[in-house]
Amino acid sequence: MNSNPPGVVAIVDDDPAVLDSLKFLLEVVGYRVATHASAEAFLDGRASWGHADGGRAGWPACLIADHYMPRMTGLDLAERLRDDGVDIPILLITGSPSPAIVSRAAQLGVVRVLEKPPEEYDLLSFVNSYL
Repeated sequence: MNSNPPGVVAIVDDDPAVLDSLKFLLEVVGYRVATHASAEAFLDGRASWGHADGGRAGWPACLIADHYMPRMTGLDLAERLRDDGVDIPILLITGSPSPAIVSRAAQLGVVRVLEKPPEEYDLLSFVNSYL
C-alpha cells in the first residue's frame, strides 16, 4: 500500500515476514495498515499525504518502525521526521533495545521502544492510543 491517509497505521521494516505479521495482526482487529520496506520508501510517500503542518494532518495516525534497517535506521527516520517538524507518534521495535537506543529514542520523542518481536498487547496498546 503506498498511501497513508489519516487513520492508518504505518509500519516500516525491511523484513517482509515482520511486515506481513504485523499487518495481519492489526488488520484482524480492524485497523487500516500501510507497509513500507524501508525508511526511504516511507519518506518517499510524503508528497501524497498532504502538508504536515508541524503535526499529523494528512499523515498516518502512528508509525511502527524497526530500528535496524539498511541505509536508514528507525532512529534516523525518527530524527528526520522531527527535523522536518512532523510530530507523528512513533513506536520503535528492535531486537536489541540497548540503553543508548532507548535514550536516543526518548530524546527524539519516540513514544515507546519494544523488543522485537513485540508482545501483541503492547503493540495494540500503542496503536489504540492514537486511533
